[in-house]
Amino acid sequence: MTADDSFHRLDDDDYPAYTMGRAAEMLGTTQGFLRAIGEARLITPLRSTGGHRRYSRYQLRIAARARELVDQGTPIDAACRIVILEDQLEEAQRINAEHHRTTDR
Repeated sequence: MTADDSFHRLDDDDYPAYTMGRAAEMLGTTQGFLRAIGEARLITPLRSTGGHRRYSRYQLRIAARARELVDQGTPIDAACRIVILEDQLEEAQRINAEHHRTTDR
């Protein structure tokens, strides 16, 4: 891998660049919270060759939204379900908008 390849990966939202400790620090939460949302299947961190959890920027955004809901008093399982449904709705809206663009041509 060249240096250019490495730098390109820094722009990739799905590249698992963050350790569990760093991810928890960035989110202002605990590693236990990250484990809990993993157990609730909100996010599935990738594993390093040594077996350590690694998180992408996309996963951190999802985790931050769940944390926001939990901080507002939503139980963690419900918060995870809400975030999943929000993500599905956003994807459906994107697909619908794309469909309208292609049919309007």
